[in-house]
Amino acid sequence: MAGLEVEVFGAQSIADAPSTAQIRRLCAVAAAAGGVQAGHVGIEFVDGERIAALNAEHRGRQGPTDVLSFPIDGRSALDGPPRELGDVLICPEHTVDLCEAVVHGVLHLVGMDHECDDGEMLAVQAEVLRWETL
Repeated sequence: MAGLEVEVFGAQSIADAPSTAQIRRLCAVAAAAGGVQAGHVGIEFVDGERIAALNAEHRGRQGPTDVLSFPIDGRSALDGPPRELGDVLICPEHTVDLCEAVVHGVLHLVGMDHECDDGEMLAVQAEVLRWETL
């Protein structure tokens, strides 16, 4: 597999969603920032009820959230390109910036975690978003 393959679901029903091309570009840049050049990512836009159920089931937290990431293969960038990075689910009604949510979710898929680093992930996230506006 060459490059990053990105499948996008549900964006067509979101009025202010980034284009599929922009979502793919954000995913590729975010994954590359985490040292991953190839693999597969699924991005899905879901409603508040669905994300709340998944948040409770997988994180033990009640209520909706903006973005959830579900890594699949768990390999690090040093193990070679993952075949299946995982899925990112985004709830537009609970998200301020959909592009930021895409980047945030993909950075989690490539192994970054703002809950246990010293701000590195959020710094990378800001840099990726800055690159996108150039």
